[in-house]
Amino acid sequence: MVRVTVRYRATVIWTRTGGADDGPLLVLLHGLGGTGELWRGLEALLPDAWAGGWVVPDLPGHGRSATASSYDFGVQAALVAEALPDDRDLVLVGHSMGGMVALAMAGRLDRVQRVVGFSIKTYWPAPHVEGMRGQSLKPARVFPTREEAVERYLLASGLRGLADPGAPEHAAGIREVPGADGGWRIAQDMGTFDFGVPDMPALLDDVSCPVTLARGSEDVMVREENYAGLGVEVVTWDGLGHNPHVEDPAAVVALL
Repeated sequence: MVRVTVRYRATVIWTRTGGADDGPLLVLLHGLGGTGELWRGLEALLPDAWAGGWVVPDLPGHGRSATASSYDFGVQAALVAEALPDDRDLVLVGHSMGGMVALAMAGRLDRVQRVVGFSIKTYWPAPHVEGMRGQSLKPARVFPTREEAVERYLLASGLRGLADPGAPEHAAGIREVPGADGGWRIAQDMGTFDFGVPDMPALLDDVSCPVTLARGSEDVMVREENYAGLGVEVVTWDGLGHNPHVEDPAAVVALL
């Protein structure tokens, strides 16, 4: 696997690639607060399950990617698309916010063959949106120790209780603050919390390829009725929560 950086309007998208150099390219898009490292368990299964290649980005303002001037789904989709080869058909897999980015990409790129989105929160009343916007205006908290910053990253990415705090891949989710009064903070740009008003029906209207939506039966953020009436295939994983790709990567691979 190699690291590839691509510049687009002064924004750098970090990616990791694997698999074959031809055939459909699987694009794995993490959720809010995460990094591409959340796909490690699923990637380990791909050599035996996916004949093409795959690419794992850190979304704008997350992990090792640079910040962006806006985190609207369409802007994120354009930035990620610029980091991908333009001669490959694409299959997009997105978790939570990454699922919205995947749908926005599919609405703009004719070469997207399929979208699999899971754990996508579709119910966004105005107070929720305003709460997220308010969060985006707060400075990132600086912690005196690296271990405390890792704990904050695990909370922000939904990994607390699911991942070993000592695992080396969490380094992608934090960064050291320079200076005499420095410390450690999460790498996520707080501006990423302001991504606008999610509109699943509008995103789906622009997509012409097949779409599968999935959720864990124990996911309190995404209920079965939230996916009702959207006119796409819906899969429910029994016993899984909001992070099925971490809890049971094989269940997600099975959808491919």
